[in-house]
Amino acid sequence: MFIAYFILILLVPLWAQMKVKSAYKKYSKVSTSSQMTGREVARRILDSNGLYDVSIEETRGVLSDHYDPRSKVVRLSSNNYHGHSVAAAAIAAHEVGHAIQDQQSYSFLKFRSALVPVASFGSNASWIFILLGMFTQLSGLLLLGIVLMAAGVLFQFVTLPVEFNASNRAMDQVVSLGIIRNDEERETKKVLNAAALTYVAAAAVAVLELVRLILIYTGMQRDD
Repeated sequence: MFIAYFILILLVPLWAQMKVKSAYKKYSKVSTSSQMTGREVARRILDSNGLYDVSIEETRGVLSDHYDPRSKVVRLSSNNYHGHSVAAAAIAAHEVGHAIQDQQSYSFLKFRSALVPVASFGSNASWIFILLGMFTQLSGLLLLGIVLMAAGVLFQFVTLPVEFNASNRAMDQVVSLGIIRNDEERETKKVLNAAALTYVAAAAVAVLELVRLILIYTGMQRDD
């Protein structure tokens, strides 16, 4: 039972990552009709939304693309910064979607930002108390670890609407601005949906682990 559980929580994230890499590899070879690079796509959407103060930078790594709300910078990995593929356009538009969320004070983005320090501390410290609680059989320590872990799980859940909303904004922008044609919408959605799977998988694994620990805690309470 436990072996099957651990295999499951290992395989789900791996499966999601494989889906992302497969979709990205496939659609990074498909050029958009507009032939715009990821940087040009990002700049076009930013300017169309009055975000002239948000800059675009090239960053190292593969799929390391992100929006930095503190610096007001959209950072695109080299392949997406220079590439003019469906994948590059989709990812660039998605990251700009976060910039638009920031501009409009999107509630879930603000909530997630507020959760960052709490979730970071909770995720790092939770296992100390969880392991101590299990080894010492002190249910109070285990409960404290569970509460700290719950903060991290909440962060994972709040991330879901943030990411899905950014993808929806991305689709609206690339279609309305003519960056992609109607027959390219399906391919763009496949890239965005594959990326979203990683967040869904992370949230699912976090919930499974939290439930497992809660069951251990209730078992310890019954033994007491």
